[in-house]
Amino acid sequence: MYIRMEGMKFYAFHGVMPQENVVGSYFYIDLKLKTDFTRAAETDELDDTVSYADIYTTVKEEMDIPSKLLEHVCQRIAQRIFTDFPTIEAIDIRLNKGNPPMGACAEHIGVEVHYMR
Repeated sequence: MYIRMEGMKFYAFHGVMPQENVVGSYFYIDLKLKTDFTRAAETDELDDTVSYADIYTTVKEEMDIPSKLLEHVCQRIAQRIFTDFPTIEAIDIRLNKGNPPMGACAEHIGVEVHYMR
């Protein structure tokens, strides 16, 4: 069972180049969270699953902290989710930077990682 959150968009200040920390850029995140929501399917109660609104808040808080590397941002997001949501068993994160300043025409460049508890 998975909770999926796709196409989350944040304006943030991640990057190695100094201007990236000043100008910022759009970042796009997709999450796939493995959890057992059998009970929620039976009870129709939010307390028996993971609130994607709460997950979004957690991701936003981590995106607000500037980092040089997208790999580091993903690690922080995963650690927070595992800490704040103990029923999450595994996390897939896809994090892309829009229009990266690398002298090439690319819509998005990013990383994809898989974490297990």
